[in-house]
Amino acid sequence: MEFTSADGERRYAALVRTAPETVVGLDFDGVLAPIVDDPAKAFIHPEAAEVLQHLSAQVLAIAVVTGRPARQALDLGGLEEVGRVVDEAGKELYLFGQYGNERWSSTSRRVVSPRPPRGLASFTADLPRLLRRHGAGEAHIEEKGLAVAVHTRRLADAGASFDELLPVLRDEAARYDLAVEPGKQVIEVRSPGMHKGVAVRTLVEELGAGGFFYAGDDLGDVEAFEALKHLEGEGLSTLRVCSASDEENALVELADVVVPGPDGVLALLRQLTDDAAALRA
Repeated sequence: MEFTSADGERRYAALVRTAPETVVGLDFDGVLAPIVDDPAKAFIHPEAAEVLQHLSAQVLAIAVVTGRPARQALDLGGLEEVGRVVDEAGKELYLFGQYGNERWSSTSRRVVSPRPPRGLASFTADLPRLLRRHGAGEAHIEEKGLAVAVHTRRLADAGASFDELLPVLRDEAARYDLAVEPGKQVIEVRSPGMHKGVAVRTLVEELGAGGFFYAGDDLGDVEAFEALKHLEGEGLSTLRVCSASDEENALVELADVVVPGPDGVLALLRQLTDDAAALRA
């Protein structure tokens, strides 16, 4: 791992000391699972389940906070089985899907979800025509129930298509009072008002956390990082971790620690587990 400053090292050491009161928040894609062309094949890293199980013994709780639908993340991550093991250790695994609009936990074992936002169905129905008009008819459309995502990764010039479509989809989404969330060659349209920063604050308040570790990789994680900055000012121990890639670097300047993708995230979680255990041995 690479600390971005001496403050990063200090924050890590403080988090180790407060590990029993700390929530570990993790994005799914790019953090627990590699980024792939087909989002339906983004399976969790083969070592992630074991790492999370060992980590749960040292921290207050673990939460996966993702833009994916909760049920999809549960299935791709095998998180229900991970949750059973975490429960046996007397801890809890949380999942916040669709940026916090959906919730699941290893004790409740059911997904709680609101109704789809008004206007989403009409926006989605118009989407193929809009994409064809801008030469992106082959873009992959992923319907998520509470959102719809347009993936440009499979197009001949994915970057140029993304740049052209982003303002177009923003304008169209505004007609329906919907929010736009850009990511790594993906543009998601969903209801406004909910983001990962809200999910972070909800976990802190509900669990009475004294610390928060959060690892993200994309623009959708910026709000979570900003929430941690405010929470540190309120006295919490925090650590912001960027899972870096060649596609997106928006989080690097905001992070305390930069690691190389899911492999680096898991290595850092192993280190945190070992350091917390050694301190209490």
